[in-house]
Amino acid sequence: MADEASEYDVVVLGAGAVGENVADRASRTGLSVAVVEPALVGGECSYWACMPSKALLRPGDALAAARAVPGADAAVGGRLDVAAVLARRDEVAAHWDDAGQVAWVEGAGLTLLRGHARFTAPRTLAVQPADGSSRTVTARRAVVVATGSAAVVPPVFAHVRPWTSREATSAHTVPRRLAVVGGGVVATEMATAFADLGSDVTVLVRGDRVLPAAEPFAGEAVARSLATRGVRVARGATVTSATRDDEGVHLVVEHRPVTDGRVGGAAPERLTVDEVLVATGRRPTTDDLGLEVLGLEPGEALAVDDRLQVLGVDGGWLFAAGDVTGRTATTHQGKYDARVVGDVLAARFDPRPDGTRPPGNVPLGLSRDGEAAPAPWSRYRATADVAAVPQVVFTRPQVAWVGRTEAQARRDGLDVEVVTYELGDLAAASVTAVDYAGRAQLVLDAARDVVVGATFVGPDVADMLHAATVAVVGEVPLSRLWHAVPSYPTLSEVWLRLLEAAGR
Repeated sequence: MADEASEYDVVVLGAGAVGENVADRASRTGLSVAVVEPALVGGECSYWACMPSKALLRPGDALAAARAVPGADAAVGGRLDVAAVLARRDEVAAHWDDAGQVAWVEGAGLTLLRGHARFTAPRTLAVQPADGSSRTVTARRAVVVATGSAAVVPPVFAHVRPWTSREATSAHTVPRRLAVVGGGVVATEMATAFADLGSDVTVLVRGDRVLPAAEPFAGEAVARSLATRGVRVARGATVTSATRDDEGVHLVVEHRPVTDGRVGGAAPERLTVDEVLVATGRRPTTDDLGLEVLGLEPGEALAVDDRLQVLGVDGGWLFAAGDVTGRTATTHQGKYDARVVGDVLAARFDPRPDGTRPPGNVPLGLSRDGEAAPAPWSRYRATADVAAVPQVVFTRPQVAWVGRTEAQARRDGLDVEVVTYELGDLAAASVTAVDYAGRAQLVLDAARDVVVGATFVGPDVADMLHAATVAVVGEVPLSRLWHAVPSYPTLSEVWLRLLEAAGR
């Protein structure tokens, strides 16, 4: 048996935002919890994703907002102060020093173990710090895998030292010429940020549109906005060759016609840039965890049920949350899953004597031996992962959506009704900016008279999303939403206009 210092009730692999939340929630009934992290405590979101990327994007947003208002526009001029933007980004990323995050972990009563963890047996791991030593760590009750994901770099870029989201969000110089390969969230946000900072940006999109997970009108709005600011967006583009020398990165790009016929051609393009950012997707970081010892496939997502318990592992002791499950791809949804699994563990393995446990501490439908019955919308089930996931893209304009798109709702066989409204027609728009442009759309299940999806496109629409998320999760009937009176003059008045357009 491992010594006492190396044995804990729960061991969490990964000290990013997801792992921290799992550990904190799991410890609340008195379970001993260790968190294993080989790199910076705080993870991707704190240092290379959510926080530094928004710090890069915010100055351009603020400048554009001021320039859109007569009177304020006269007070601003010139370009962004690049050095100041990067310095502020460094502050937001804590200069890539995790001392503050470590203090939080320790202050929460958790044990931080520095090193890389690999399974050697069920509930048993070898943890190897950077100094090459090793220690055996055993979990009495459960192990939670929250190791996140890593950028996928296609083989064509293997020898050109491409940027991924990490290099882009931590860059200390701005390339004169930047190619962005991809059309998703990272690609469009970083194209926006570096165009603001002065790069000549080309976006190479393999598919027919940017932001393919969103409604088509949202992607088109972002593509138009990028184009008006000098960003070239090439759809139907595939990089077939990439080399690097002292002159930069040389790309050979094949173009094919896209569905609207506006882009394409037989002749390959030769494009030279200073840096190429590859934003073509992410993969779960499960390839070096020793999962084969448990009969699981390394490098694959961990399939879980709604308790975030890993399927196919006997004993019900292995859990996973965040990107490693393939269910979620955002920090906020990963933290939601973390709260669920943390609460499941805290309740299921509550170490307090029966007489001191609060009434109802065992989750609805969850027995002490781990058997479970369905419990929709229980705090012990990650129900929102199915059809109530919110997403914000901090491009200009911003894009925010939750739930199903129109296409998804139709594929799901719902009785679909779609209503839209131009945000520029609201009274609030006239005092927000000259020529304010944006659109709101609701996807309705007409049979149940509820909202199942919502999309907002326009300046500062991210803050409108949570109201839609509440409507989707709560399945609030439209007849009831009619009585939720929006304040005037705010962009939230669009809810009234959408209900009127739906005839409610």
